[in-house]
Amino acid sequence: MDLRRQVELAAERIRPYVRRTPVERSPVLAAAAGGDVWLKLENQQITGSFKLRGAINKLLSLAPAVRARGVVAASSGNHGLAVAHGAAVLGCPARIFVPDAASPAKVEAIRALGVEVRSEPGDPLRAEEAARRDAAARGATYVSPYNDPQVVAGQGTIGRELARQIDEPAAVYVALGGGGLAAGIGGYLRAVAPAIEIVACSPERSPVMARSLAAGEILDLPSRPTLSDGTAGGVEPGAITFELCRRAVDRCLEVTEEEIAAAMRLVIGRCHQLIEGAAGVAVAGFLADPKRPSGRAAIVLCGANAGLDALRRVLCD
Repeated sequence: MDLRRQVELAAERIRPYVRRTPVERSPVLAAAAGGDVWLKLENQQITGSFKLRGAINKLLSLAPAVRARGVVAASSGNHGLAVAHGAAVLGCPARIFVPDAASPAKVEAIRALGVEVRSEPGDPLRAEEAARRDAAARGATYVSPYNDPQVVAGQGTIGRELARQIDEPAAVYVALGGGGLAAGIGGYLRAVAPAIEIVACSPERSPVMARSLAAGEILDLPSRPTLSDGTAGGVEPGAITFELCRRAVDRCLEVTEEEIAAAMRLVIGRCHQLIEGAAGVAVAGFLADPKRPSGRAAIVLCGANAGLDALRRVLCD
C-alpha cells in the first residue's frame, strides 16, 4: 500500500465534505510541560471527531450502485456517527451496530441522522463481528472503523494537514485504539518527514494495540471501561493497521484514568476546547511522557463527543 499516494488521493476526494481543521499554539500545555506545544483541533471537525475523514473517503470510493445497496458499520460512537453523516450526505442507507456500553449521547446523535442503530452486548469487537455478518447477509458494504485502506488513508489526511500547518514538529502525540488514526497520520508523516517521532497513547484499561505492537502479534486481551471509549476494545485478527502501526509508530505510552481526567480538565478549563476521553489520552500521554522531546510538539485532539455523564465525572469529581 502506497500510503502517501492514497492519502493524497483521499485529501482531494474528501475536500468538499470535511473541514481543514486549525492548529493552535497552547501556552497552557507549554507552561505545564515545557517546549512549544500545538494542538490539532480535530475536535472541531464535522460530527465532532476525526472519524468523518476515513468514513467519507470509504463511502466515496464505492461505486454508486454499490453505495445504493447500503453500508453497515460498528462503532462505540464516533465512527458510527461519521458513517451515518456520510450516508445521509451521499443518500445511501446505513445501519450501525454499537456495543451496549457505548456513550448514550453518541448513540442518540447517530439515531438523529435517521439511521438504524442496533446494540450488541460485550466488547466492541463483538459489535464489529455482528456488523460484518449483517453486511454479508444483506449484500451491503461493511465500513470498518480502522481495518480498511481507504479509512486509514482518510485519517492520514490529518498528517498531510499537519505537515503544512506546523513547521518541523519533533513529535506528534495521537490516541491509539484500533490503529487507523496512528497508522494514517504516522504513515504519511513517515513518508514526508521521517524525523518526526510518532507517539501513540492508550488508556491502560484498554491498551490492546499498544501491547500487541510490543508483543509482535495481535493479542486477544480484555478491555475494561475507560473514559477513552473511542479507543476501547480489541483489535480484529489480521487487521492491516497492525503492520502499518509497526512501521509508523515510534513509541507507545499508556495512561491512567486519573491522568486522562486531569488532561481533559486542563484542556476544557484552561484551553477552552471541549474534548472527549480519547483526545484526553493524547494530552495525558504528552504530559506524562518521560522522553518528551524539547522541540515543538503537536497533539491531535481527535474528538469532542463526550457525554454529559462523563463530563460530570471529569469536571465535578
